[in-house]
Amino acid sequence: MTAINAGAPSTCPPWNNIDADAMQKQVTRLQMRIAKAVKEGKYGKVTALQWILTHSFAAKFLAVKRVTENKGKKTPGIDGVRWLTPVAKYNAILCLKRMGYKAQALRRIYIPKSNGKKRPLGIPTMRDRAMQALYALALNPVAETLADLNSYGFRPKRSAADAIEQCFKALAKKSSSKWVLEADIKACFDNISHEWLMEHVLMDKTMLSQWLKSGYMENDLLHATVAGTPQGGNISPIFANIALDGLEEAVRSATKGLTKIHMVRYADDFIITAESPDILVNKVKPAVQSFLAERGLSLSKEKTHITHINTGFDFLGFNVRKYKEKLLIKPAQASIKRLLNKVRDRIKSQPTVSAAVLIRQLNPIIRGWANYYRHVVSKATFSLVDTHIFKAIYRWIKRKHKEKNAKWLKNRYFTTVEMNHWRFFAWDKDAQGKIKMRLLYKAASTPIKRHVKIRGAANPFLKEYAGYFETRSAKTSVKPWWMLLHLLPVQFCNWA
Repeated sequence: MTAINAGAPSTCPPWNNIDADAMQKQVTRLQMRIAKAVKEGKYGKVTALQWILTHSFAAKFLAVKRVTENKGKKTPGIDGVRWLTPVAKYNAILCLKRMGYKAQALRRIYIPKSNGKKRPLGIPTMRDRAMQALYALALNPVAETLADLNSYGFRPKRSAADAIEQCFKALAKKSSSKWVLEADIKACFDNISHEWLMEHVLMDKTMLSQWLKSGYMENDLLHATVAGTPQGGNISPIFANIALDGLEEAVRSATKGLTKIHMVRYADDFIITAESPDILVNKVKPAVQSFLAERGLSLSKEKTHITHINTGFDFLGFNVRKYKEKLLIKPAQASIKRLLNKVRDRIKSQPTVSAAVLIRQLNPIIRGWANYYRHVVSKATFSLVDTHIFKAIYRWIKRKHKEKNAKWLKNRYFTTVEMNHWRFFAWDKDAQGKIKMRLLYKAASTPIKRHVKIRGAANPFLKEYAGYFETRSAKTSVKPWWMLLHLLPVQFCNWA
């Protein structure tokens, strides 16, 4: 049954009357039953429960809600259709039916990669996106229950911070492994074998086949897809994880009897540690290659290396390296460079905007980057980043006011906060129209706090871990009073 808010006006579209929390509870209960059935090996029951979930109103509502509230909500597929109004969203729920459904071709676009190359993306239509999101709700509990313990990418309740913390645990001790295989799979999403997916993915095969064989449109021509799962589809990351789950066990079997073999995987990037390079070359790498070959995949030669921990390596934007037997994890130089280039480009491209507008644009960039690195050795890096950003800001100000002296510039654009006499600020209006002071965010104001890694076996779809995730959420959301001290001047002065 549809849960409706009792106090909602009758003139509101039906979409606005739906109780999202009630819908989520209904879907979560079914997902937990699916995960339990997978754990018990009752795969017939899994199929039956998946059918119930994908035909439920609650799951269809959540699927539409997801695709109409994410960043790509205004990006249409080849049909040009977008669901932007409450009426369109509610009607979309009613059109999510398996009977008569046929997936449309993807709209092919390309986005630049850090190495100068371009990554192909396939943009499904809104209806195809919603159908994928719907079936992802039924597939996720299966994938989570069968997943590798040290896989962290594209999984609920897991993050890059968990992967980096596992790297620390595997490499930090003096007795830890000294050698690391840095591995990257060549065009993972583009090359996964369709035959392997059809045989091993536990979901409706008719729907799976349609998404794998939908093809893509480029330059008004339809191209067939004979391998791979499109980057851009909601369900594609789950397919990739399912294809790579089992790699950890394959490595463990190949190195049976050896110690200090650890694997950390985030999507298709992973590292494997060992005591010597011979183990990595003669045992680990062949096992990995054999495992991938069954799935139509292979290692990227240019991105796969064997490295000593004293030399260090970059992983997920972090640099992991030992300095005189002490492991330090810092932001990678490439990541610092990307941030500064992005900030400088944004500043240079806005020569005439007000200081308030510039601060509003830069703050999310700086804050988001700093938050990503707040769990590692980043304080010195944050200060360095702030220095470079200050210099870029000052150059921007001097270009705006070529005839003004330094004293005038300082009085006009800078204020004093906690003995810092050069804080870039502007007067701006808040959402209520009140004038307030807005400060440029300083990366160095981000508190450094060690991340607590998630338990390897923790599964958000199993009832026995419900208490664990509630406690974990409480610890991450409620911060100690001493971690809020850096905010006091901002709050006291009503600054953004």
